[in-house]
Amino acid sequence: MKFKTLRAVFTLVLLLVMGVMIVGFALRTGIASVSAASAKHGELHVTKECSAYFGQPGEFCTITSSTLWQIKVGSTLYYDQAAGVPAGFLDSNVLLDAGDGNWATGRCTLDLETGSGLCTFSDGSGELAGFSARVRVSPPTDGVHWSWDGTYSFKKH
Repeated sequence: MKFKTLRAVFTLVLLLVMGVMIVGFALRTGIASVSAASAKHGELHVTKECSAYFGQPGEFCTITSSTLWQIKVGSTLYYDQAAGVPAGFLDSNVLLDAGDGNWATGRCTLDLETGSGLCTFSDGSGELAGFSARVRVSPPTDGVHWSWDGTYSFKKH
């Protein structure tokens, strides 16, 4: 009886060691990198509220939700140019400040009549280094929260 128990324990240890070796091989060869690669690009959905934005340079909106962990709730989006130049549009450089040295730069253009627009981001710093995004801007349906819907990617540095 002791021999059968010892044999079962040996078999279990052998299977465990083989499993660890297979996982290690998969990680080294890239077989298991599919999920890591998918984290480098995807869909982006963000909501923001703009109670502190009145169309003047330096004013901002605050992120209230995000599907990307690098863009945290409470992050701020600062506008560099005034709304209405050219007439009827907001066309501004923007700075997305996610705090602690994590930021991204981009540009937003918005039709002030419809509230629809486009924002693009081209790079960043910290956790947003290599960040690129192209998002459609939609006006609030609840009177408060603007929506971004689009795609993002991170370039290797």
